[in-house]
Amino acid sequence: MTEQIRVVQTTGAGEAHAVLRPALVDRPVPLPTEVGVRVHAAGVNPVDWKIRGGVFPTGALGAHPFVQGWDVAGVVDAGPRVTRFQPGDEVLGLLWFPRRAGGYGEYVTAPARQFVRKPAGLSMVEAAALPMAGLTAWQTLVDVAGVGPGDHVLITAAAGGVGHLAAQVARARGAVVTGTARAAKHGFLAEVGVDEAVDYTAVDVARAVRDQDVVLDLLGGPHTLSLLDCLKPGGLLVLTIGVVSPEVAARAAELGVRVSPFLVEPDHAGLAALTGLVEDGALRVHVEHVFPLADVAKAHEVGETNRTMGKIVLSVV
Repeated sequence: MTEQIRVVQTTGAGEAHAVLRPALVDRPVPLPTEVGVRVHAAGVNPVDWKIRGGVFPTGALGAHPFVQGWDVAGVVDAGPRVTRFQPGDEVLGLLWFPRRAGGYGEYVTAPARQFVRKPAGLSMVEAAALPMAGLTAWQTLVDVAGVGPGDHVLITAAAGGVGHLAAQVARARGAVVTGTARAAKHGFLAEVGVDEAVDYTAVDVARAVRDQDVVLDLLGGPHTLSLLDCLKPGGLLVLTIGVVSPEVAARAAELGVRVSPFLVEPDHAGLAALTGLVEDGALRVHVEHVFPLADVAKAHEVGETNRTMGKIVLSVV
């Protein structure tokens, strides 16, 4: 008989408590080059509640119901024709994004090269918080922007899930880091390596911060246009919302600065770089809330307040 596993399905577009439903499904079976992983913890990210609410539609997920969740940490238990891992290895990964991955469940399968080994110093909960947010930070700052020693980098929402990791990645690359957050979070920003904290509720960021080499905008929205004024000529604005509006593109051309949209993707090399920083003591993952899998709707509701420092994680076992 096929083993069944617990999952939480998204049954439609709507409020978390209305459309996130527990279910039992057949355990997936890994194909050659894939591994099967018993999930211990799964990360919750803003894209999760945006997809659930219909704000970030993606045809890659297909029709409802589907199982969300792309960040996982767990233990390998199977892997036909795979040499990277053995049963019993503890791993973490960003799986299949933006296609279905099934992270809100007890078992996942994915290509072996979408996983890396979990550092011994990270708990399963911390490990599950790292992949999507960490790779967003790494790919934007390193792969897209090429941040290096002496660069000046502005990060919006620097106390959030991506922001607190991006600050540490930029600092590890030798950059001078400015981060925006409410004043109550400035102590936390100092802990994650932000050199100058700016209270966006008290000052106009575009007036207070100038001559930046890179601006990493993790928020999007109407303020994005003004962030272009923070850049020096030739500087780069990276937008994690993945879309550059005509207004932003036109203003960037007027100012002589660049703009790049961005969407994260699975990347074992980037994950290996991040876990290397963890092992060197240069990167720490902050998890503010942990919920059991059955309370995923509550996790979404807390996340949607946009007040979380660091990450939200589901404990699956």
